Amino acid sequence: MSPKHQSASRYIPVLISACVLLALSFGIRSGFGLFMQPMSEANGWGRDVLALALAIQNLSWGLSAVVAGGLVNRFGTARVLLGGILLYGLGILGMASSTTALSANLTAGVIIGAGVAGTSFGIVLPAIASAVPAEKQGWALGIGTAAGSVGQFLVVPLAQVFIDSLGWLGALQLMGILAFAMAACVIPLAKYGQQTSTEDTQSPRLSLWQLTRQALRIRSYVLLLIGFYVCGYHLAFITVHMPGYVVDLGFSAQVGAWSIGMIGLCNVVGAYYSGVLSGKRPKHTMLSAIYVARAIAILAFLLAPPSLVSILGFSAAMGFLWLSTIPPTSGLVAQFFGVRNMPYLYGLVFLSHQLGSFSGVWLGGYLYETTGSYDGIWLSGVALGLLAALLHWPIKEQSYEASLQPAA
Repeated sequence: MSPKHQSASRYIPVLISACVLLALSFGIRSGFGLFMQPMSEANGWGRDVLALALAIQNLSWGLSAVVAGGLVNRFGTARVLLGGILLYGLGILGMASSTTALSANLTAGVIIGAGVAGTSFGIVLPAIASAVPAEKQGWALGIGTAAGSVGQFLVVPLAQVFIDSLGWLGALQLMGILAFAMAACVIPLAKYGQQTSTEDTQSPRLSLWQLTRQALRIRSYVLLLIGFYVCGYHLAFITVHMPGYVVDLGFSAQVGAWSIGMIGLCNVVGAYYSGVLSGKRPKHTMLSAIYVARAIAILAFLLAPPSLVSILGFSAAMGFLWLSTIPPTSGLVAQFFGVRNMPYLYGLVFLSHQLGSFSGVWLGGYLYETTGSYDGIWLSGVALGLLAALLHWPIKEQSYEASLQPAA
């Protein structure tokens, strides 16, 4: 067997397992917006109650991602993944039994958010990057990112089928069981994500505090960190509020589910080719172009007359741009600081993303309840998209790993 095939036989099982895990993790969490209306009506809540819980989920996800990234270096990928899976499943089952805003904030918010952090891109993508040859990292990160979109395309419409046939309560319980099934994907990933190369072992070891301080002194990393806030703002608002917005326009709940599914389907293509291109083109200019395109897509959707064509057309356009930010963003973190430091420092960037997610979800619910409209949040998405494009343009693509030095 040639070295090339030997190498492929080593990383292909890892890539498959990682893709299945990401498809389930991302697919399940993308379906929570479908429960906004039925769960709120059953408990006598306004949309702002569950919106706050899901906003807390995004914030918990971001904060926990930083912790999980640090834990990978100490305890390994497998333990972090299994811990995340346990929290994910328990959180969904707890959400199903929530009858108060406080319990919803704890289960749908804090616990599920921590579970998603332990099973999502920040943990799995570094494992993929460790398993594949350096020349295939961009391609493999694109495959892994696209897998999350496949899960969104398959799981979200399936969740609507569960709701229609079992009711929202039975559907949530079934999704909790599905979350536990992710444990079957952990074994092939166990030895990746925390191992170091010879070059890594020769580089200095820093505490997480030292690593954080020194990374935040690098302008390009700070610009990347701030810009990723906008990505979370866009994605979380649309994921949670698009189904309800579609119903408000006079369409059925199924159209809302398929709008999210369409995003996932088109994102398979967008995320994959983003990964391929990020290995060939400047990553920072790719990110600027993506954010400009998002702003144009949102503005066009607002100006177009509401119709099935405009809804699915907007969903398709956003789908191509949805997770296409992740391969160049994660690739830049790896380029800046190396694979060894990637889980933690990507976790910090992702925390910014989740602060944006919290803002988008919570503001969407708050503005809807106070003004009766989502127009303000849509327009803010346009403005922030243009701002993110400007922030990413001056980023310099180079390695800063040699500048990371432990304090005397």
